[in-house]
Amino acid sequence: MKEIRVLSETERNWAMFCHLTAFAGFLFPFGGVIGPLICWLSRKDESTWVNENGKASMNFQLSMLLYLVLVLPLCFIIIGIPIVFVIVTLKIVCIIIASVKASKGEEFRYPLAIPFIQ
Repeated sequence: MKEIRVLSETERNWAMFCHLTAFAGFLFPFGGVIGPLICWLSRKDESTWVNENGKASMNFQLSMLLYLVLVLPLCFIIIGIPIVFVIVTLKIVCIIIASVKASKGEEFRYPLAIPFIQ
């Protein structure tokens, strides 16, 4: 059975923002890392829920950035283009799922996330 935490609306909203600000990466370079970083650092000491979600979001965004950098050379031989498409699609879907789960107080584990920040 899923564990649902009893959290304040503010905690749930800030946890959700930690995930949603990753969409800033589609607007400006490194926005996918900077957005969640600012959100997480501003509220991490006030709530363990925001701290956990901020770390998860940061780890996922850093992992996706690393994967995209590693796949970039493969784009020159065409094979990298579909891989980039899969990575970007995975990123969008996971951000949406994580945001919805955080707003409900449910835990979500990002797939393929490297735990850079513990």
